[in-house]
Amino acid sequence: MISTAQEGPGSVRREVLTPSQRTKLNPQDDRYWYDKPRLVHHSDAIFRSQVTQLYRERIPAGGTVLDLCSSWVSHLPPDVEYAKIMGHGLNAVELGENKRLSQFFIRNLNKQPNEWALESDSFDAVLICCSVQYFQQPERVFSEIFRVLKPGGVCLVTFTHNLFYEKAVAAWRDGSMYSRTQLVKQYFLAVDGFTEPEALTSVSGRASLSPFEAAATVVQKFFKTGSSVADPFHAVVSYKLKRN
Repeated sequence: MISTAQEGPGSVRREVLTPSQRTKLNPQDDRYWYDKPRLVHHSDAIFRSQVTQLYRERIPAGGTVLDLCSSWVSHLPPDVEYAKIMGHGLNAVELGENKRLSQFFIRNLNKQPNEWALESDSFDAVLICCSVQYFQQPERVFSEIFRVLKPGGVCLVTFTHNLFYEKAVAAWRDGSMYSRTQLVKQYFLAVDGFTEPEALTSVSGRASLSPFEAAATVVQKFFKTGSSVADPFHAVVSYKLKRN
């Protein structure tokens, strides 16, 4: 049970998930699941290019970035410089391979969802790419995201239909892409002080893949998986309200 005794910006207004919705088919501690490094992409190039474009549009150049549940790649625009990129994850080998990270830390957010050793109001952007489906205590994680964001800072949650099925929480496993989007919106709304979440299924700016590269990606995917359908792009975006 989440305590709601604390009130005001950053406090948890309500629980989104029931106890049964937080369960996983594989209850093994996540640190063991991620013990072996996976230096592979978990989504196709078309999806990743849209993530990169979203980051280009929403993260200020020269800003400070926290990449939660990061890996060996962060999908940030390669031509944009940032003051600091802090990484987080469960595998030091993967994070050590990520050349965009200034530094990183290891933490199991399902065991220790809050009280991160990070200063309040210190990041312009927090990123969660293809990992929100594994959060068992999302309300407390999003409360902590609020704490570390600067006023006016943005949290960008991106996801597609790919996942480690046995490690996703029941609320995500049992849902459609629409219901999953609504779930992420509720995570934001459960914390006092975030703006109304914005759901996106595409980005408006220039694509980082040419039509030829996009077509080649589809062909490669067909020969690899038997499917020519690109991974669908979904994002939910919210900002930390500025203080009056």
